[in-house]
Amino acid sequence: MTQPAEAASAPVAASAKNIVKTYGSGDTVVHALRDVTIDFNAGQFTAIMGPSGSGKSTLMHALAGLDNVTAGQVTIGDVPLAGLSDKEVTRLRRDRIGFVFQSFNLVPTLSAKENITLPLDIAGRELDAEWFDAIVARLGLGDRLTHRPSELSGGQQQRVACARALVGRPDIIFGDEPTGNLDSRSSGEVLAILRAAVDEFGQTVVIVTHDPRAASYADRVVFLADGQLVHELYSPTADDVFAVMRGLGEEH
Repeated sequence: MTQPAEAASAPVAASAKNIVKTYGSGDTVVHALRDVTIDFNAGQFTAIMGPSGSGKSTLMHALAGLDNVTAGQVTIGDVPLAGLSDKEVTRLRRDRIGFVFQSFNLVPTLSAKENITLPLDIAGRELDAEWFDAIVARLGLGDRLTHRPSELSGGQQQRVACARALVGRPDIIFGDEPTGNLDSRSSGEVLAILRAAVDEFGQTVVIVTHDPRAASYADRVVFLADGQLVHELYSPTADDVFAVMRGLGEEH
């Protein structure tokens, strides 16, 4: 399916060009990514899907600078990751990328507010109080800021993780199965927040998911199989996504 015209002209928040990722060598070599080229437009919500072992998490980790590629080029905004030192990659991830993981990754001894502001504190950056208040209000965390993670439900912890990803106004937010540990109600809340981050705050969101319902919140779904891009959908429904995934399961 062709992308909408406004998407085609949007600036690119992250891109991969002819990227290859292999593990091992000789008879044991594993081709996790095979010559993948893809752009992720600014202000768009994209879901990456595919069967187990398709390369979807490898692609996201490469885009986020968490894993080096064997060949090809990864760019965040206008900055190619190749050639950056470890320190420069760390700084780029800290300043320009937000993360939401399946396991929340909150610090148990810190309050919700301290967890949200932690990336800014580490970076020595000043908190934009107005932006913080807007995020906290949108995520419904106003009465939970003094609570520690153990005093929060799973859905509330993931909302704190979303706020932490948003507070630094990153160029792009990556989510690795961000609803994987949540019940359906909490999952819907978190997906609505990621959707609102795009629609209301102009953020760019890319998630890896195996859940067609989660993918249906996205503007675009890209499908991988055997380390290659094989299909994409725009404005998908859960049924559309399920049909493609079922087809990939049969073919691969």
